[in-house]
Amino acid sequence: MAPRASTHTPIARVRAPAARRRDERFPDVPEGTAPEPSGTSLRALREAAAACKRCDLWRPATQTVFGAGSPRARIFVIGEQPGDNEDIAGEPFVGPAGQLFDRAIEELGLDRRTMYVTNTVKHFKFEPRGKRRIHKQPNPAEQKACHIWLERELKAVKAEVIVCLGAIAAKAVFGSKFALMKQHGQWQSLPDGRRAFATMHPSWVLRQRSDADREAAFRAFRTDLALLSEMNELH
Repeated sequence: MAPRASTHTPIARVRAPAARRRDERFPDVPEGTAPEPSGTSLRALREAAAACKRCDLWRPATQTVFGAGSPRARIFVIGEQPGDNEDIAGEPFVGPAGQLFDRAIEELGLDRRTMYVTNTVKHFKFEPRGKRRIHKQPNPAEQKACHIWLERELKAVKAEVIVCLGAIAAKAVFGSKFALMKQHGQWQSLPDGRRAFATMHPSWVLRQRSDADREAAFRAFRTDLALLSEMNELH
């Protein structure tokens, strides 16, 4: 299953100068804290999150990767954390997983411009391996430290539906007892009245070993996302 070509602008793979110390980027922000946003708008949140030091992931990462989209988006999509491509570009879901997500929603007749897309954790956690940076799962403390930004994004964006991609995102929204492989593709009701559901992260689809397994995983992923078509039927 070959993913379609991305519609995003190619990413210039330029990282911050090696001589620049990470702890000198935001010298006035104490360790373990973040600046208080100047307001509740997405712009204010994005500016404050850029200098976040609530956990140590900001040190090796190139930059904070905040959410992208309109505060009037109808659909709020939550992933797990940025990857290598996102860390360089400063935008969520622009790498291979993002391209697969784009393919799925395009096949369903959905438009990403109607969505706000973000991640549970805003910095890329990785393990250097030669010249490559290999994704590492953020631990519970790192997820907790970053949760304040997700909470504020959810308040700022008045979306009708929330979609969680992957277990980390699902547990951040539904709680630690949520079982993704058993409960994916099922509507849930949130305390604020919004509807939500979870599905697998597109990177899970890409990790399947054979073409046949990847195709089956993609079909399951797309079937879950097809719940979003109900929104169009109700309007």
